[in-house]
Amino acid sequence: MEIEILKNEKDLLEFKIAGEKHTFPALLKNQLLKDSKVEFASYKLNHPMDKNSFFIVKTKGKTPKKALEDAVKNLNSLLTDLKKNLKKAA
Repeated sequence: MEIEILKNEKDLLEFKIAGEKHTFPALLKNQLLKDSKVEFASYKLNHPMDKNSFFIVKTKGKTPKKALEDAVKNLNSLLTDLKKNLKKAA
């Protein structure tokens, strides 16, 4: 997964995720919004046929990079648990 930082400020991060439309960006956005230090998190596609998502994350009391790292860590944990539970159910 290729990420390009477009803007990196104290409380604002804008970046592009190449090759991702909705699946991963939607998961990431929802996980970011669970963080009380995240004031705003969203993504967009410039066109329905575009394969790149553009993210914006605004925080207060935590750097956007730290919020992003925490969200990815939490997603990884959730997906690991899901994988374990699916193996048990099979």
